[in-house]
Amino acid sequence: MANSLQNNLRGDQSGVRPESSTAHRSRPLRALFVHREADTIDSCLQELKRGQFIVSADFVLNLSQCRELLQTNSYDVVVAEPPGSGRKAMQTLQLLQQSLGETPLILLTTSKDGDSITQLNGDGAADYVQREHIGQLPIAIRRALSNRKLRADLEEARKALSHSQSLYRALADNPAYGTYRCDAEGILLDINQALIAMLGYASREELLAANQVLEVIPKLSHEFASGIDSVERRRIDPMEAEWKRKDGTALRIRLSGRGVYDDHGNFAGHEIIVVDTTEQQTLEDQLRHQASTDSLTGLGNHRCLFEVLQAEISRSGRSGREFSILLLDLDGLKKINDRFGHAVGSRALCRLAQILTDCCRSIDTAARHGGDEFAVVLPETPKAAGASVAQRICDLVKKDAEHPPLSVSVGIASYPQDADTIGTLLHAADKTLYATKFKKSHALTPPSVFPSQQADSQPAFTDGANRANAKREREGSNG
Repeated sequence: MANSLQNNLRGDQSGVRPESSTAHRSRPLRALFVHREADTIDSCLQELKRGQFIVSADFVLNLSQCRELLQTNSYDVVVAEPPGSGRKAMQTLQLLQQSLGETPLILLTTSKDGDSITQLNGDGAADYVQREHIGQLPIAIRRALSNRKLRADLEEARKALSHSQSLYRALADNPAYGTYRCDAEGILLDINQALIAMLGYASREELLAANQVLEVIPKLSHEFASGIDSVERRRIDPMEAEWKRKDGTALRIRLSGRGVYDDHGNFAGHEIIVVDTTEQQTLEDQLRHQASTDSLTGLGNHRCLFEVLQAEISRSGRSGREFSILLLDLDGLKKINDRFGHAVGSRALCRLAQILTDCCRSIDTAARHGGDEFAVVLPETPKAAGASVAQRICDLVKKDAEHPPLSVSVGIASYPQDADTIGTLLHAADKTLYATKFKKSHALTPPSVFPSQQADSQPAFTDGANRANAKREREGSNG
């Protein structure tokens, strides 16, 4: 029988991150722990408390009990010890994954687990955290929840696009069709009034005359080389094309047709049906753009960021060239909202977005990672060059004359130097980002005073040695 620990663990102000950057991240978390050691669960709960989670937790002793509890309860995350190694462990984990559905699974491993946990992780776990580094658990959970939300957003976008395509098909079933007929050589013979109006001409004679000079309606050999049955030439499969109206504007169309024959069975040409899809395709283009764009800042969103990272990892695998990613956090956004209002806070996000756009090359991608967090993907850029870009961003933020003054913290990671997957790359950059914020928070005095431009505009990235020092300092201060 599962035991319930209803823990409303509210983060205090002695956490590892400054209040100004974490208060707005506090969120309830419904967690299920599968572990035999109460001390380990207590350590996890304490780390989640420091990570600004408000936790309501249940715990069970084994994965069988976990599957039973999942039948009647829902959780944001399941944190479990590994089921061991070998084929039986994989089967156990696969059965658990079926019960979990979209709920992320975090494995608490030890340094002794080695390759076995890597193989288990590939068979379904969302992530794993070594017990020796239990402080990384809040970051791993945030990343798992973010990835789950991204998958949900992508599914919603696919549904929206499918709905748009269904609307298009429904509209195409009963349109005012344009039709025309051509001979075996593709010469235009006849055309109906709907297509004449669609192309912006006043009469059949005007269109036929213009077609002889401008080829308003291209010959089928230009448009349908792969669509014509080269043996029997009986039909043309539906195909998208773009023509020009009389006034030069683009006309996006969908064409289909069939072959026609004379009385002796000889091929005599084609009869073509033309449907104007300009407006529909424009709407679909807008939908695709909205699905990958942040509505406030105009930068890329989560979906865009992950697609770009996947593309860069693939390109790096082909070219052998590294790339870097910057993670940026707008310092003190909650204080700006509280003091000046949310309109000024939104404007602050847009100010930073404009600076990122100004600093990006045409091949770079700036995206809003969520809330006050941003990301910049720098293709074919080593870590040292990425640090220079980060410094330039910090300098431009510092020089921005608009009120209130802003500052940013920046974390940087390089592929494949620091990580070899999207998740671990973001994790590496996230670690440097929050190590930086931790150092900056200890430099500010007092924390209740709104940060000055000078205090908040220090260079916001750190190297591996500084990250290690910050981690030791954090562990010491948290006792």
